[in-house]
Amino acid sequence: MTHIIEVENIKCGGCANTIVKRLKKIEGVADVSVDIENGRVTVEMEADNRAEIVAALHASGYPEKGSAEGIEAAGAKARSFVSCAIGRIS
Repeated sequence: MTHIIEVENIKCGGCANTIVKRLKKIEGVADVSVDIENGRVTVEMEADNRAEIVAALHASGYPEKGSAEGIEAAGAKARSFVSCAIGRIS
């Protein structure tokens, strides 16, 4: 099963690296690719656990487009900066 999720806050390869590493830890995820330019994450998985994928992205600072507003969006942006930095180091 393939899911393409449009997300906020993807800025660079560090962001993409963090997303790939975190999502591949989820049981049933076979492959993850990130389109930085278009803000899309493509996830190949065995079962339909899209909600778990979206929750993991949100927790990492990359919420699904249109799902975070106001203070929540600002918090997600701050988390994405940390995730980005960690992704660059790894």
